[in-house]
Amino acid sequence: MADYRDVCVLIPTLNEAATIGEVIDGFREQGFDDVLVVDGDSTDGTRETAEERGARVVVQSGSGKGQAIQEAMDYVDREHVLMLDGDGTYRPEDAPTMLEPLLSGDAEHVIGNRFADMEEGAMTRLNQFGNGIIDRAFHYIHGEKRYDVLSGYRAFTRDSVDRLRLESEGFGIETELAVECVKNGIVMAEVSIAYLARPESSETNLHPLWDGGRIILTLYRLAKTNNPLFYFGSVGATGVLVGGVLAAYVGVEWFTRSVSHEVIAVVSAFFLLFGVQLLIFGVLSDMIVSLHREQMHRMDRIETERRNRAEADRREAAEAETDGSGD
Repeated sequence: MADYRDVCVLIPTLNEAATIGEVIDGFREQGFDDVLVVDGDSTDGTRETAEERGARVVVQSGSGKGQAIQEAMDYVDREHVLMLDGDGTYRPEDAPTMLEPLLSGDAEHVIGNRFADMEEGAMTRLNQFGNGIIDRAFHYIHGEKRYDVLSGYRAFTRDSVDRLRLESEGFGIETELAVECVKNGIVMAEVSIAYLARPESSETNLHPLWDGGRIILTLYRLAKTNNPLFYFGSVGATGVLVGGVLAAYVGVEWFTRSVSHEVIAVVSAFFLLFGVQLLIFGVLSDMIVSLHREQMHRMDRIETERRNRAEADRREAAEAETDGSGD
């Protein structure tokens, strides 16, 4: 059995009494001794069940999955974190697969791909369609390959999450984690996992349309600092399009019927100017972001070289001291 002494299993919960016991037992069997349950003030005995199974239980001060995860970081004292939902849809047996890229140093943030092995009935067609749209939007807006960005099965280093600026308090937290990783240059990896159907005795806290809309808005909002050309350019292009259509209508009316539409012409000019200005602002912002990233990468290289030199000097000093002691 692998040694997972540096891993904390983090489980945010809300009324998961029907499944949380089996989930905790599964991770105990896999060799994990630190299971942290952050509970959103459940009323069905979730906390009591988790405590009986030997988990650390914390009642979150706020509400929402995102807020629970952010608050949980104050209670995590291990080097690695394995995060998942407590609804029984993720298998503890997939934990070694999730942690392998992390423990080998190949990645700092690992996402479990639910679509690689999804049990029949685990996700409705509406949810699959919505997931596909969000995954494609993430790929298009943030310039990364397609990930299952809404997957709740994550593994990450404690150090990497400290570098993220997390603000989402609800189900948009998974999307924000992925976007912040891209923004901060944190290496991500995706592994195949199984995704099981939720037990009939367990009720979902996710509202597909409402939460899906909020997640898409989160993706768009985060593009402001990660891909400003898309963020401002999309609005600017819309303004230019609306202004162009109105201008064309005014022109056709004038040349064919000699009818002037002064008010529409003014509105058209406003949309055209507004759109062009936003497009220019988007281009300038994108240049600034690119320069900032280049400077950050340069600073990281300098810091890495400094650390390497310091380590080399330390080793040389230790070898010299050893040679001197031998003489």
